[in-house]
Amino acid sequence: MRLLKSAAVAATLTLSLGVFSTNATAVCMGMACMYNNMTPLEAINATISQTNQAMKSINDKADNDIVIAEIKDALKISKEINANDKVDRNRMRANGFLKKARTAVKKDDLVEATAQLKNAAAGFENLKGMLNLTQADRASQQTHMLNRILDTHDSAAGSK
Repeated sequence: MRLLKSAAVAATLTLSLGVFSTNATAVCMGMACMYNNMTPLEAINATISQTNQAMKSINDKADNDIVIAEIKDALKISKEINANDKVDRNRMRANGFLKKARTAVKKDDLVEATAQLKNAAAGFENLKGMLNLTQADRASQQTHMLNRILDTHDSAAGSK
């Protein structure tokens, strides 16, 4: 009887832990849940689309608060663009144009805002070409560890 009772308690405990652990794995924890929901190319296209939507709203004479909200959405979507350092630097430059456009809209300078949004869209469009590095590009950016240790010149490093 004692063995049966212990087996019942163990089975109940196992099932209850199993139920809770499957629910816990479905819950996303930390910063990883906030970003990286799409590929960098999808994020670039979504950001360009949102930027074009903000320009369309300016052309349709929408309220400034709506335009500012659309620019903020474009800034949020641009955080999904996560490829490499070069792409990230240029993403931040394009974000600068979005921020300048938001400031221009707040000052009710819609002509300047449209120009800045066009610059931002062009900047995000240029990011597409930075996503694909060929194997030759990757090899040319690397200096072999032995050359670093011995502090010798690597003729292949940096050449294209």
